[in-house]
Amino acid sequence: MSKLPAKEPARRTLLKRTAALSALAITGIAGFTAPSVTYAAAMTREQRDKMTPDQIIESFKQGNMRFREGKMQQHDYVAQKQASQGGQYPAAVILSCIDSRAPAEILLDVGIGETFNARVAGNIQNDDILGSMEFACAVAGAKVVLVMGHTACGAVRGAIDKAELGNLTGLLNKIKPAVERTVFEGDRSGKNDAFVDAVAKTNVVMTIEEIRKNSPVLKKLEEEGKIKIVGSMYHLVGGKVDFLS
Repeated sequence: MSKLPAKEPARRTLLKRTAALSALAITGIAGFTAPSVTYAAAMTREQRDKMTPDQIIESFKQGNMRFREGKMQQHDYVAQKQASQGGQYPAAVILSCIDSRAPAEILLDVGIGETFNARVAGNIQNDDILGSMEFACAVAGAKVVLVMGHTACGAVRGAIDKAELGNLTGLLNKIKPAVERTVFEGDRSGKNDAFVDAVAKTNVVMTIEEIRKNSPVLKKLEEEGKIKIVGSMYHLVGGKVDFLS
């Protein structure tokens, strides 16, 4: 990786932040603010490899908190672009919806070179996305697979209402099992926002199940403790990303 010019501000070392996270965040000490994986220049292999999957997830939580509070990092995208020209070492791969209101990198306050990102309506998995995830984790070394759904999802609403339109019909068919599986009392139509959000959450859970079922590569990495596969829901109102247990 090419070096930054001497005039660039010194990059904060991840070692100190990782040590602090290990000592405090994991033990649950109140009031501790976990470090972010974001800094002036791009992440290096050494910095990424020092982080555990749990630390990466905690960093995303803290990044989302900064987003909600309007205290996001001052990203130097030019420096990140230059520093990542010679290689990339993202910490995670994120599968999210194409919804223009839910850009994962912004919601989690991460910069260039920190995450692989796949976006498709309804954040569904397919062979191409699974192959991309396998590259991200087994080849490039990412340690987290994050599936991110969101509230008021149009694709989920379309699946509920059995919408049909060209190739979209087949995509929505992949979401329909989540409609059937969602336990919900009340109006089970796309007009009911609460039901749409409940199905969106179920869809995240089922997508994770499908990833483990259809990718022995990722399942093995998870069983070995090398990666974590987790789900989340982004709330358009308020901006919070809830991580699913």
